[in-house]
Amino acid sequence: MIIVDKALERREQDGDPIRIGIVGAGYMGRGMAAVIERNMVGMRVVAIANRTVANAEQAFADAGIDSAEQVRDEAALGRVLSRGARAVTSDPLLLCRAAEIEAIIECTGEVEFGARVATEAIANRKHVLLVNAELDATVGPLLKVLADRAGVVITNADGDEPSVAMNMFRFVRSIGYRPVLAGNVKGFLDHHRNPDTQKGFADAHGQRPFMVTSFADGTKLSLEAATLANATGFKVRQPGMEGRRLSHIKDLLDAYDPKELLEQGLVEYVLGAEPGSGAFVIGYNDDPVLMPYMSYFKMGDGPLYMFYRPFHLTNVEAPLSVARAVLFGDAAIAPAGPPVCEVATIAKRDMEPGEELDGIGGYNCYGLIDNVENARRDDVLPIGVAAGARLSRAVAQDQPITNADVTLPEGRLIDDLRAQQAAHFGLS
Repeated sequence: MIIVDKALERREQDGDPIRIGIVGAGYMGRGMAAVIERNMVGMRVVAIANRTVANAEQAFADAGIDSAEQVRDEAALGRVLSRGARAVTSDPLLLCRAAEIEAIIECTGEVEFGARVATEAIANRKHVLLVNAELDATVGPLLKVLADRAGVVITNADGDEPSVAMNMFRFVRSIGYRPVLAGNVKGFLDHHRNPDTQKGFADAHGQRPFMVTSFADGTKLSLEAATLANATGFKVRQPGMEGRRLSHIKDLLDAYDPKELLEQGLVEYVLGAEPGSGAFVIGYNDDPVLMPYMSYFKMGDGPLYMFYRPFHLTNVEAPLSVARAVLFGDAAIAPAGPPVCEVATIAKRDMEPGEELDGIGGYNCYGLIDNVENARRDDVLPIGVAAGARLSRAVAQDQPITNADVTLPEGRLIDDLRAQQAAHFGLS
């Protein structure tokens, strides 16, 4: 990633900064616009789309851009951008179609909406940065296929835990150590949290209660783990992962037999462990010549070694993913092939026939990661398509909800993409 700074400096010196469109002016969208405009060289946010246009205008204002012009069609957007002005709109597809925009940042956290934006951007040969693990874990493998066909990059965001772990995964592998386990540090987990219990925290930090609930109830953890699993080929040892409570992340080295990890790499998390945040990768190397050096560097006696970063700065680092995609054709993290893990829908409380699921971060369901072969065998409903599904039978608290248990809404793109993904990869 160090090479990116020089490449961005050259784009700035050449008067040809990367032109970015942001879809979503919420917490992360505003933060990224501010970082790009206030802190970075070689890139510009030229347009922001948001359902409420005033929020897009405020995002530009927070970023230090005094004026942005509202547009309602492609021609108007083209005219604004061609003279170097900034644009706001309620229609994200205008950004996806604009010839003047090189990359789209999709940061709504919405699955159906995000799917429409991502597919339209790819169809128009735009690089796509997803700050949307919800979408990536649901149809990321298919979106990667579509992006490859279009000759563009789709990537998750630098600074989010999956990309932090993937950057370390690549580093560990590049220095000759075999990655065998990867994951992140979690501070708190309660599967039964809901938007009411999380409202105070959400309000204090300017976030949506549903989004904050997905952090607290573990759904986001599972979605991010699935994103990492699909990029690395790693699996889970059990549904939801083990999630050991440890004093320090390094204590995880004593929890595994190296032979087991060599047979199958794992995604995992630790709970309440120092350093309290960030991501980690365990690497294996039993070379007797190199092991004394690692001991000297205070990495332990081996053959398992802990590599970790004690922070992740999503909106601060995410723009670097755009630069990697546009300038080097490199994804911070993207699926390597077919799905490896899925995130199943689990009932948060006893539920009755006729009830409608409210989806990720809601009141009545949460998500748990499992290996794709188990998810397919058990016919579990993916949490990414759960919103709006109506139950046809009663489901007890903490029990999985299956596809056979629900009727899905009609006419959704995400269901079509799921079917395409299953057909492409031969998933029954």
